[in-house]
Amino acid sequence: MNSSLGPLTDGARVVIVGGGPGGIGTALALNNLARQMQRDVQITVYEGKVFAGEQHFNQCSGVLSPPIEQTLRDGLGVAFPHHLVQRAITGYILHSDRRAILLESDDPPSYAMRRVQFDNYLVEQARARDIRIVNSRVTDIEIHADRVIVYSESGNDQADVIVGAFGSDDGSAVIFERATDYRAPRFLASVVTKLHPREEWMNNFGNHIHAFLPAMRGIEFGAVTPKGNHLTINVAGEFVNAQMMNRFLHSPATQAVLPCLDEAQGDHDLRYFKGRFPFSQARAFSGDRYVIVGDAAGLMRPFKGKGVNSALLTGTWAAQAMMTAGISARALREYHRACREITDDLPYGKSFRLLTIALCKTQLFDMVIALAAQDARLRRMLFDAVSAHHSYRSIVAKMLDARWLARMAALSARLPFQKNDRLDKAASNS
Repeated sequence: MNSSLGPLTDGARVVIVGGGPGGIGTALALNNLARQMQRDVQITVYEGKVFAGEQHFNQCSGVLSPPIEQTLRDGLGVAFPHHLVQRAITGYILHSDRRAILLESDDPPSYAMRRVQFDNYLVEQARARDIRIVNSRVTDIEIHADRVIVYSESGNDQADVIVGAFGSDDGSAVIFERATDYRAPRFLASVVTKLHPREEWMNNFGNHIHAFLPAMRGIEFGAVTPKGNHLTINVAGEFVNAQMMNRFLHSPATQAVLPCLDEAQGDHDLRYFKGRFPFSQARAFSGDRYVIVGDAAGLMRPFKGKGVNSALLTGTWAAQAMMTAGISARALREYHRACREITDDLPYGKSFRLLTIALCKTQLFDMVIALAAQDARLRRMLFDAVSAHHSYRSIVAKMLDARWLARMAALSARLPFQKNDRLDKAASNS
């Protein structure tokens, strides 16, 4: 081991806990940088799951948004797997309890795919670059002045630095909390299921994600995402559970989109899976000889936007810091500075989330959708918020325009006298 806390040099060893996009993204970015800098860095990734064979169900809607192709190419040196794309997502239909509106833009599409296939693709890319993948769970770590010791179900290992990319896994979080000052972020719960409708019905569903903001207690948002031959359905909330998913599936707004619930074709249709994702930032997500990336660091937008992108980006930023600045707490402040693209937006996202919850629970979001039907600027803001194509900070800045706010006030005054359609069409002269 190298007792130096400076940049990783020839013979440096890195252990990564977690083989999802954050972990493999970090490994590939390290490998890419080491090759460019002509350094021999040995990388080992520990992952308890085996993604090949698709034996695991990933509690993620599996939508990858722009600029995912650029992120993979420039940061990781990996081509985007177009062969895994099941559907190009061209827009969203945003639902309140009584209204819905179509949101589209000229932006590049997002891509729906099976997350387990994408994860396996990244793992195979890592193996092709001689990155060591160990299918074993890490059981403990020790961080010493001159090295890190890693204990796993298959043995132990030593490294100069350890990367935590374990997502929302409680067991791994406790291991890092015991050995470092790291403290896990707070999480929202999610319930995910899938549905295989008849082929004809599925072909007519379209290429839009249906996003729901119901007034229903316990649910912050829900979504129905079209894939190749099936739909992925998820709901999220701090204490969301299977009973709430049942209520969501049988609510009038959801039934208007999914009249085919009784026609499930797949053996595992409407089986529920439980997951989590962060809605706050972790404490001390780096220090001497350790760094945390992705969901485990709480580095993700509210409403679970760009989760895969954020994992890949934070992994790339961590790799850059380790290769150019070092692996001390002070050197890894470079990683924190890079993460400001995400962390600076979190307060705006939190405010946006609380405002949305308040509007939904008081059923005032119906008015927002009605206004959006008459105003192109508001439609674009809603699209950016739902799609995660732009930061919440930029959305809030657009909202604080005095002339636009005056226009919204004038439109609001006329709303009670207008017809309340179920689907609000975008006004062509907005």
